[in-house]
Amino acid sequence: MSAPTQDSSLRLRLWASLLLFISAYSPLLLILVVQDFDPETMLPKHPWLAATLLFVAGLSVAAILHAVREVQGGLVVEISKASNKSGEMFGYTIPYVLSFLRVDLGSWQMMLCLLIFLGMTFAIAYRTQTVFVNPVLAVAGYMLIDCTFKRGSVETQAMVLSNCPLSIGGMYRVERLSHYLYVAVPEREVISSERQ
Repeated sequence: MSAPTQDSSLRLRLWASLLLFISAYSPLLLILVVQDFDPETMLPKHPWLAATLLFVAGLSVAAILHAVREVQGGLVVEISKASNKSGEMFGYTIPYVLSFLRVDLGSWQMMLCLLIFLGMTFAIAYRTQTVFVNPVLAVAGYMLIDCTFKRGSVETQAMVLSNCPLSIGGMYRVERLSHYLYVAVPEREVISSERQ
């Protein structure tokens, strides 16, 4: 297994990447909805926009969790080195959430600024294929691990998403999500799911 080459088939479809990207900002969407509540009526001041934001946040979170849980294929590899980088998933969202704590859903200028910022950030995440580096996955129990794994005599270094610690010398099935980003499933889990 050699290092990944430029392969357009690995690039996620635009709409799927957008949903995965939005899921990283679902806490921000939830904060915007909470801020929109009128303290007297306890209802959103902009009900349609608030409902849309909640729907998009819920859909995007469901999409990313479904995407990583559906990984069953891939190659069987042996882990030779592993280092936990999950802190990078945490730092991905927090600065942006804190930056927009006072966004007014009724201000079109503020909403346009937010859309421009998120649009630029999405373009970067899409081009670099880092939409799976996402704090929602950390909350769901996934870790981001910088590891080296080998298949036969060929070693590959990559970032790997896994919902369990990767053991040195352990056998895992890895599926490539994008260039140098994989999902790992313990080999025994794959075998047991195939038998069912």
